[in-house]
Amino acid sequence: MDMEELLPERESAPQEAAGAVSLSGIFGLDGLVAAVTGGGSGIGLAAAQALAAAGASVVILDRAEVADEILMAIKGAVPVTALVADVCDEAAVDAAFDKIAHRYGHVDILVNNAGLAIRDAAVNLSLEAWNKVVAVNMTGVFLCARSAARHMIASKRGGAIINTASIMALSGGGLYPNISYQTTKGALVNMTRALAVEWAPHAIRVNAIAPTYVRTPFIAPLLAQPELMRRIEDMTPLRRIAEPHEISPAIVFLAGPGASMITGHTLPIDGGFLAQ
Repeated sequence: MDMEELLPERESAPQEAAGAVSLSGIFGLDGLVAAVTGGGSGIGLAAAQALAAAGASVVILDRAEVADEILMAIKGAVPVTALVADVCDEAAVDAAFDKIAHRYGHVDILVNNAGLAIRDAAVNLSLEAWNKVVAVNMTGVFLCARSAARHMIASKRGGAIINTASIMALSGGGLYPNISYQTTKGALVNMTRALAVEWAPHAIRVNAIAPTYVRTPFIAPLLAQPELMRRIEDMTPLRRIAEPHEISPAIVFLAGPGASMITGHTLPIDGGFLAQ
């Protein structure tokens, strides 16, 4: 008997296996609308660029006007616009998301990136300074998440929310006092878990990233201290701090279809800082 008679018949053209992996199936954001708070610089700007490159229409929310040249520099075949909104202002936040939903029909992705740090010893930190950090890092994140989720629920499309936490959310620090930042970022990690559980029935995934020190204007006062930066690098197994473009791919992944089973998770992007 010929061996070929023992083999099952095959179709002449190979069929794509069920669940076959493709880059567009993991990272593709075509047809989706993303809002990025604090998107005028640093991690937020890098996130806006990466989301646009993946196909999303991007709206940057910032408390100041975003220069036209910044918007033009964001490469993508989809619209990139900006709105002025203070994340601490409930009415302004709700109005901004209403505008996004009215213009595009839906809101699919929120990158909660706006943040504030007032670095001071706990015994010296004023209540006013404490409240400023809480207002941006906790209340602002909640207000934006709540407004985005309301539109996601109404559209019945689901969505993805990515909060920017920090390695300081998962560590006591020790390099310098930063109690209000560490406390609010730690709270953000648990806010992420709580919202992930509450909004899972609506197919809204909520995750967070926990970046290490990233070379942005946000840490300019630290970058101006060479000895401190050497200590930070020495504490990092990869022996360097991060660049904004090294943070944004994780945001795109968590926003996209490749992360469809990931929610309530905080992903450190830290060069091994927390592994020690």
